[in-house]
Amino acid sequence: MQILGNFLLTAKGDELSVTASDLEVEVSIACRAEIAREGSATLPAKKLLDICRSLPPDSMLQIDVSGGKGKVQSGRSRFSLGVLPSEDFPTVEGFNTVTKLEADANVLSDLISSTQFAMAHQDVRYYLNGLLLELSSSTIRAVATDGHRLALCDRDLATGLTNPVQVIVPRKAVQEIQRMLGHHEGLVTVVLGENHISVQIAGQLLIAKLVDGKFPDYQRVIPKQGEKMVIANREAIKAAFSRTSILSNEKFRGVRLVLSRDLLKAMTNNPEQEEAEEDIEVEYEGADLEIGFNVSYLLDVLSVLKSPFVRIELSDANSSAVIYAMDDERAKYVIMPMRL
Repeated sequence: MQILGNFLLTAKGDELSVTASDLEVEVSIACRAEIAREGSATLPAKKLLDICRSLPPDSMLQIDVSGGKGKVQSGRSRFSLGVLPSEDFPTVEGFNTVTKLEADANVLSDLISSTQFAMAHQDVRYYLNGLLLELSSSTIRAVATDGHRLALCDRDLATGLTNPVQVIVPRKAVQEIQRMLGHHEGLVTVVLGENHISVQIAGQLLIAKLVDGKFPDYQRVIPKQGEKMVIANREAIKAAFSRTSILSNEKFRGVRLVLSRDLLKAMTNNPEQEEAEEDIEVEYEGADLEIGFNVSYLLDVLSVLKSPFVRIELSDANSSAVIYAMDDERAKYVIMPMRL
């Protein structure tokens, strides 16, 4: 649809709103403006953006749409752009509200950043290509999995719900919501509908279609507390994994971990017969264990955790590992082992 390459500009009162859509995600941003004539029109998005970028930052922009042309003027610069009928622009006209709530932008941003990295990307199991939001009366939970790892994070939020609500927010919408939240503080209004989610903050509104599917029973893949527990300095273990990953197989990214009393040995190799090995001091008193993981998955988790120390729970070489922050168990990460 050619019109999806355009912005919808709507002038009303003393405000100009700019809307973009790709039929899955719709974003609107409003700004103050001097409106001489109310109305709406669509202008080519990339060309208008390039014009704005090419002008000095404090330039005033004058836009006039008439006679089938959009005239853009700033100082001595004048541009004439093609327009398409605004009534052809596909906007979400509203949806049935199931739940409406307000949350702190930092809390919501933290929830997303703690889990979004584990979302699947273009998986045939389409319901994994998004983030599960699960709301109860007092908490909001985010869960993401690609079938090889799982990220789960809980945050306190008084929702007033009597029955739990689950929705799957598509990957693209999650990334756009996180981008919005990264620029603002304060309260965010979140509205959940039967098929849509909307997020509004500081003059910005995002509306996205929800994924129509059932998220798997993630509780089944979270192991019960393992009898082997490793406590490690997060920065130290992250740096060691980063160094050993340099010589890992670029396709499989495997790292072999050998645990003995108070020592974790990380080893990698690749088809060029190159090897890396590093000893890491840890707190561990269990039996010796050898297990393999995708080192990228381990580094992803260690990058989102912020605590000085992490706890890793293990059972055996064929069971998943669970990683927590030492001072906050509201976020947990499950990583499946791999054969090396």
